[in-house]
Amino acid sequence: MKQLAIIALGILIVFSIYFDITYGTLPFIKEQKLEAKTQQQSTEIPYFEKKVTPGDTVLSIIETKLNQSLSVSISEAIADFQQLNNGIEPEDIQIGRTYKFPSY
Repeated sequence: MKQLAIIALGILIVFSIYFDITYGTLPFIKEQKLEAKTQQQSTEIPYFEKKVTPGDTVLSIIETKLNQSLSVSISEAIADFQQLNNGIEPEDIQIGRTYKFPSY
């Protein structure tokens, strides 16, 4: 019976740690995340959404929309793409999915 209680207590502790790391239980951390998200939204980048087709790249999609070459540096366009899409790398875009692309 003691072993069962110890195992149950161990499972409870592991679950508590997992829940705390995953979702957080401290209110000030949630407020900081909300504040950071609000601050990020205040510096929004103008964008358009497009579904990726075979052969598309981030830069080709942006240049097609502009009907000319980029007016900003490639690294800035990539950084803006990542910011609009929660850090997705340009190499990781998938055919058939819709992404946000910066509109310059």
